[in-house]
Amino acid sequence: MGRVAFLPTSYHKKIYWITALDNGVLDHKTYRVGIGSFTLFRLFPDWFYRIFKLDNHLTRGHALHSLAMWPFVINGIAYVVFLAVSRQWRAVLATKRDVRELLPAIWRAMLKRDVLLPGEKYSGAQRVAYTVVILLGVGSVMSGIAIWKPTTLPVFTTLMGGYQAARWIHFWCTMAFCAFLGIHVLQVLRAGWSTMQSMITGFEVEAEPAPLAREPEAVHGD
Repeated sequence: MGRVAFLPTSYHKKIYWITALDNGVLDHKTYRVGIGSFTLFRLFPDWFYRIFKLDNHLTRGHALHSLAMWPFVINGIAYVVFLAVSRQWRAVLATKRDVRELLPAIWRAMLKRDVLLPGEKYSGAQRVAYTVVILLGVGSVMSGIAIWKPTTLPVFTTLMGGYQAARWIHFWCTMAFCAFLGIHVLQVLRAGWSTMQSMITGFEVEAEPAPLAREPEAVHGD
């Protein structure tokens, strides 16, 4: 099977990382996010390695990363199966109308003016976000396998467009996940504690309505 490479190595260096220092030694400070010579931030600062006692061990980091992949994959498969069996995918997956009306829906969500139609659980913007997250999960796993096993499972590397392209896809899928998580938590905090509690526990506690006050009975004289 032929190799398809649509992103040259120089592109990766300019956009978000360089592959080695001038002396040819790979260092944890090499990985960065930026454009051209401008660096927004590097992955990761020294204090990150000191706190978690990682000692900049590349092989140990790869092993932990690969180990973390399995709960991620199992959880993702379980979620997709649940959506299919329960038919909840109808409420979660985005429609063409949701995509067409995405920008107005985002604006309404920012202004807290989302209006759900009868029977709807999520707004159009939410359905688009949840659909994109599922696709990001698939892209993260496939690109991760392409990086992890480029020789034993070359089909994944080929599907990703080559090894360098797989690294690019994997990196930006991770950045998109982080953005989704941050925005999602902020939206939940805006919605109130009951929403956060229901996401963690799976059920929502509703306060019982206060009993109506009884009118005092009229006292009749003899």
